[in-house]
Amino acid sequence: MRKRFYIVLALLMSLSVWADKSYTLVIDPGHGGKDAGAVGKTSQEKDLNLSLALKVGELVQEQYPDVKVVYTRSTDVFIPLQTRADIANKNNADLFISIHTNSAESKAAHGVETFILGTDKMEKNLDVAMRENAVMKLEADYKTTYQGFDPNSIDSYIMFELMQNSYMDQSLQFATYVQNNFVGSLNRGDRGVRQAAFWVLLKTACPSILFEMGFISNPDEEKFLNKKGTIDQMAQALVDAFGSYTHKQRTRVEKITSEPVLAEEKTIQQSKEKQLQQPEDKPVQQPETKPAEEVSAPVPAPAAQTLYGVQVCASRNALEPSDPKLKGQKCSCLQIGNWYKYYVGPFPTKEDAQNKQNELKSLFPDCWVIQLKNE
Repeated sequence: MRKRFYIVLALLMSLSVWADKSYTLVIDPGHGGKDAGAVGKTSQEKDLNLSLALKVGELVQEQYPDVKVVYTRSTDVFIPLQTRADIANKNNADLFISIHTNSAESKAAHGVETFILGTDKMEKNLDVAMRENAVMKLEADYKTTYQGFDPNSIDSYIMFELMQNSYMDQSLQFATYVQNNFVGSLNRGDRGVRQAAFWVLLKTACPSILFEMGFISNPDEEKFLNKKGTIDQMAQALVDAFGSYTHKQRTRVEKITSEPVLAEEKTIQQSKEKQLQQPEDKPVQQPETKPAEEVSAPVPAPAAQTLYGVQVCASRNALEPSDPKLKGQKCSCLQIGNWYKYYVGPFPTKEDAQNKQNELKSLFPDCWVIQLKNE
């Protein structure tokens, strides 16, 4: 029994992403070099983005020394969009933050907004995506690099609807923490968490967001963004969101991987207690029995059964079984709020679900085990 306990413990320890590698955060200061980004009366987007990115990285390294911080750029240089995503993927990033400053024709536009990859209300956010993706055209032979994608063509954005985004749930969770921190702690205008078709988010193989810190086109906001102390405040708000998000992810992983071990320990302990409670020198007293016709006991209702599944993706819209996002897997669906969450299963034990999770990793790198109740 004890040997089996240590085997189970060893297997579960190997599943924990926190136990066997450091956490890698990739910070992407948007634009740079020949690409100034949005331009205000007194400042340029590329400079504000870099200042905030460097401060965020500095605070993360101070407050979370076990986290590896990687920058897509740390100076005023031009980095292609695809290269930014490549940097994240080559470093096996656990989280990707792209930092930007907003701009609009209306000088009254203000506030912060956080984007995740998606096509929900695509037309409404298309102007933002087109502006951020337009940097592609500064690269030589960009159509080859970006597989014929034209950042100014609406037709090109249809491809985003067909691409699998396995990290939507985590991206949405982190984006919500970011937005809440800026609105709640810094009292910034709330433009919400939105979905848009950003190339740099599409190509990063990890949870990722694109954060717009404010409008450089708004004179008051530009003044605020360049005010002494603002960068420090915004950086801390981002780091606080990072801490909340990673703590929740860590708790989820530890909960999934520790419960079977605790159950094994409980079984061992109960077995020991049972042996101690039974005196060795006394025979076991058998309870008196009544004839079958005299026995009358209520029939207990069947207990709810706990089942397990492996969630592979989430969508704002219901998916057909043949949808490319499901990659040929036979999935069940849970509707939670406005989200349709697709999972493989159910499985009778968590171990069965974890085995299936390992099989699905090649298709859905960020799939995870969920608990289901069969009432």
